[in-house]
Amino acid sequence: MKKTATTKSESPSRLIDGRIKELGDWRGDMLAHIRALIKQADPEVVEEWKWRGVPVWYHDGMICTGETYKSVVKVTFAKGASLKDPSKLFNTGLDGGVRRAIDLHEGDEIDGDAFKKLIRAAIALNASSAK
Repeated sequence: MKKTATTKSESPSRLIDGRIKELGDWRGDMLAHIRALIKQADPEVVEEWKWRGVPVWYHDGMICTGETYKSVVKVTFAKGASLKDPSKLFNTGLDGGVRRAIDLHEGDEIDGDAFKKLIRAAIALNASSAK
């Protein structure tokens, strides 16, 4: 989504809506699905629009980002290396010291329950770090 004078005054949620619509393909559908799972896991999540148009979700600190590329939707957890991932959702950035990510390609499905558990674990980690 191009930055314009109106983009600065729009809410992050509306900008994310715009990105999903602008994509108009499986990436938009996947981003919308990820977003819905995040909101189901945490109805109080705060949405932000950072950098050059990246959706970011916060609760007591950054939870994750939702980046869209030509052939992948990447969900990067800010403190992913500190989270337990028994369902093995993380599939990239596994050697990183702090972050972990989930790369989703066209046709991929994500285990919604496992993803929501990761979201809640990230929130709990943020809350424990905030004290």
